[in-house]
Amino acid sequence: MSSTRDIDALIELMAKLPGLGPRSARRAVLHLIRKRALLLTPLADTMKQVAETARECLNCGNVGTSDICDICDNNKRANGELCIVEDVADLWAMERSGVFHGRYHVLGGTLSALDAVGPQELRIPRLLDRVQSEGITEVILALNVTIDGQTTAHYIADQLEGQVQITSLAQGVPIGGELDYLDDGTITAAMRARKSI
Repeated sequence: MSSTRDIDALIELMAKLPGLGPRSARRAVLHLIRKRALLLTPLADTMKQVAETARECLNCGNVGTSDICDICDNNKRANGELCIVEDVADLWAMERSGVFHGRYHVLGGTLSALDAVGPQELRIPRLLDRVQSEGITEVILALNVTIDGQTTAHYIADQLEGQVQITSLAQGVPIGGELDYLDDGTITAAMRARKSI
């Protein structure tokens, strides 16, 4: 029996996290062990707490500790704008920007014929219900600019056509971007979406 069995198991679990491989996980675990009182114990306690309390918002799909998230529960955010995102990480990125003050709807992925992901596997039926029941006036499609993301955006736009205003995020040259480093698709999108100054 190995005297490091529990540590090896922790390293193996940490290596399954995005962005961590076996060596990075090993370094992280050794650091946590060295800083046991400062990091490892509080981390373990917090992870246990989150494991017991975390849940998806029944309304939008965000992650929180109650059945309805703080965003959906905030009446000031019921301004008629609904931002559609693929996953919770996208919602959190939008929130970090501080630029959007409406509500969100997390699809839980994108349509994909290859992976047998249709509208029923995503939260699209719930989205259509929300547009009707919450007095939504604008749906903002903030989906990734991938084939599946754009297919999903077009499908949603077709389903909501004539019911609400449908917009999407602008695409093109990022702030601080240099043309020489951009791919052809980004330059094409930027050229097509040009505006007067």
